Amino acid sequence: MNRFIILFLFSLGILSTCVFAVEVIPLNEGWNFHRGFQAPASEIVKVTLPHTWNAGDGMFGNADYYRGLCNYSRKLSVPAHYRGKRFFLKVMAAQTVADIFIDHYFVMQHKGGYTAFVAELTDFLVPGKESVLEIRVSNAQTMDIAPICGDFNMFGGLYRGVELLVTEDVCIEPAYYASSGVFFTQSDVSEKKAHLKIEALLSARETTVTGCEVEFRLYDKEKLLCRVASAEVGEDKKVMMDIVLERPHLWDGVKNPYLYKGVVILRKDGKEIDKVEQPLGLRYYATDADRGFFLNGKHLPLHGVCRHQEWAEVGNALRPMHHEEDTRLMLEMGVNAIRLAHYPQATYMYDLMDRNGIVTWAEIPFVGPGGYADKGFVDQPSFRENGKEQLKEMIRQHFNHPSICFWGLFNELKENGDNPLEYIKELNVLAHQEDPTRPTTSASN
Repeated sequence: MNRFIILFLFSLGILSTCVFAVEVIPLNEGWNFHRGFQAPASEIVKVTLPHTWNAGDGMFGNADYYRGLCNYSRKLSVPAHYRGKRFFLKVMAAQTVADIFIDHYFVMQHKGGYTAFVAELTDFLVPGKESVLEIRVSNAQTMDIAPICGDFNMFGGLYRGVELLVTEDVCIEPAYYASSGVFFTQSDVSEKKAHLKIEALLSARETTVTGCEVEFRLYDKEKLLCRVASAEVGEDKKVMMDIVLERPHLWDGVKNPYLYKGVVILRKDGKEIDKVEQPLGLRYYATDADRGFFLNGKHLPLHGVCRHQEWAEVGNALRPMHHEEDTRLMLEMGVNAIRLAHYPQATYMYDLMDRNGIVTWAEIPFVGPGGYADKGFVDQPSFRENGKEQLKEMIRQHFNHPSICFWGLFNELKENGDNPLEYIKELNVLAHQEDPTRPTTSASN
């Protein structure tokens, strides 16, 4: 679910492919890493992302693993002919708190270890000049960021990779909660028809969105089914369009996980300057307390598993092959449903659930102690606000995945001491404001 990767060879030493004006440049090579704020040269090592510093000491049930500050740094250069472009740093995940610096200037901080975030670097990078990118990451326990506790380890690191986005001044918004900037909302779905609302968020700094047009195209395989365009950009820089698709091919779980392709194109003064492509699965479903789960009007007994993002010897620094192998094993077991416990997982994992038709429960890391003595909830404003931010990030980043049928709000919380009940009600209201189309759920002991 990414923008098109653009191929270009320059001083970063990265090879990519040229398609449109937006470029996605991986920044996974050439990092210097050390523990702590400062370290002697002998303790600085070269690492490649994805990376966790707990791949050794955090494995095999060991609870006494390093939880503290570590430092990642690397050189970052953009060529001189990129003058007039905008630059965005996208971090796929950093456990748990990340501070971004360019040439020792603070850029931003992000709190939460399981969702992506984006920092605009346009004011910090000078085309033709080499800079130093530094990301300080800490997985130390803190009382204002969930999860506070849990029966799994919080592996520290830049464990899902980092990339640089290069855009024109006007673009489809890449920094809106690190989402694609494009949202597909389906309603009134049946075998006869489906209504689809398309929203695209635009961004501009030096120029205006005057003269912009957004076009949506829907493809069935490579066949263009329909297209619609709009030049009406709201004051919030949002463009909205609607289509009704007759006799849709439904996404029908493992039996037939059919995906259309939705393409959103941004033009300014007739020139194509940005493009986002997302798979689209049309389906309708319901749950009944007595009769179970129904997908597209038919009863579907759910046979599922919970899945943590951990592998022996690599911790949580998973590569695509690890997600693929977990998916293969699940399909071999006859799995048709999954709870991605207890936190948002890699976008690629949700892509695999889409492609393989596995009904998915995605949740935030609001985790209680289960059978342990700790507390998963602290009734202070910073904890409550950060939990809501993590919920919004999860929903906005993964909104378009058809496999996701439930948003999970918490796991095994306790009511003694600070009681989370009222806060859970607030999370529930927020989840339905963010996404009125999906039910919420939780796991409680």
